Amino acid sequence: MRRFVSIRSLLGFIGFLLLSGAAYAQVGVGIAVSFGPPELPVYEQPICPGEGYIWTPGYWAWDGDDYYWVPGTWVLAPQPGFLWTPAYWAWGGRGYYFHEGYWGPVVGFYGGVNYGFGYFGRGYEGGRWEHNHFYYNRTVNNVNVTVIHNTYNTTVVNNYSRSRVSYNGGHGGINEHPTSREEAAYHVRHIGPVAEQQHHVEAARENRELRASSNHGRPPIAATAKPGSFSGREAVPAKEGGHYDRPQSKNSGGQSDHAVHANELSAHQHPQSPNTGDQNRDRKYQQQQQQLYQRQQQDHVKLQQRQEQDHRQLEQHQANDARMQQVEQRHQQQTQQMAQRHEQQQQHMQQQQQQQQQSHQQPHQDSHQNQPKGKP
Repeated sequence: MRRFVSIRSLLGFIGFLLLSGAAYAQVGVGIAVSFGPPELPVYEQPICPGEGYIWTPGYWAWDGDDYYWVPGTWVLAPQPGFLWTPAYWAWGGRGYYFHEGYWGPVVGFYGGVNYGFGYFGRGYEGGRWEHNHFYYNRTVNNVNVTVIHNTYNTTVVNNYSRSRVSYNGGHGGINEHPTSREEAAYHVRHIGPVAEQQHHVEAARENRELRASSNHGRPPIAATAKPGSFSGREAVPAKEGGHYDRPQSKNSGGQSDHAVHANELSAHQHPQSPNTGDQNRDRKYQQQQQQLYQRQQQDHVKLQQRQEQDHRQLEQHQANDARMQQVEQRHQQQTQQMAQRHEQQQQHMQQQQQQQQQSHQQPHQDSHQNQPKGKP
């Protein structure tokens, strides 16, 4: 599937929301990636820096070209009583969509992903608020009791998925759906990531070592004691990496070898004006290029419309994942065939024009060579 993020049309995004329902209402923008993020790495939790800090688990984010790891970190709760609902990825029928985490009085749905440290797929077992003070469950948290006295020990039975899969639905994803309580959690008063978390994400995005293509699913900074603390003893490396099947790079024509839909392919570039030195010939070549450009554009739009119609039918019939994947495979084949056909057409036209240019120049060269040489 495709390596890059595709910004969907408004129609496509609305269709996704209708398909997904309230369970996926917190998706922030209509951005989808056609292949899922790596597995979650294995790492140790840094020690809690102080009272009132709540653990926010690490996750894979997307920067438009590659997944990158946002290290888990301790964040001071924005207000007493607020808990963190982690971010997650979920299949939405046309790709994997990102659902941003948020703060609120109730932990909502986070895809059934087992992030560990109290986030085992449902709710949060790492602590609770009592009289405006947060009490930490030492069974799942790394807490220094000489500094933090609000602690307790409760054994947590992890009945949820023990896999390190980091996304919900789609091929190989976690098959979990939100409860009514989790759906309601998003609709009560809540806030998004605080400024420290946003800066933390920005710092992770700028760190090339945190890109999945660089660390192969094993980030050198898997967790930090505080947001943005990416160096020193406060930064914890991953002990074990996550499996990552990164699709191949783009082909020589500039298109992705793993594009699934026609609207994921790069837009056709307007042909450049030829410059052969002959205005009539340049005008002829320009017309030929423009005609090919228009034909390919029409071809592209028709395929995109057919694929959009397929998705609408899937949504109307509430197709299951197996049927969706079957259609996606057909779409990928259609898209790749069109991209290859367009590239071949462009190459053929370039070759023809080059041959015509050479055949036109040859008589002039021959005529020049056959001219009688002047006497010395």
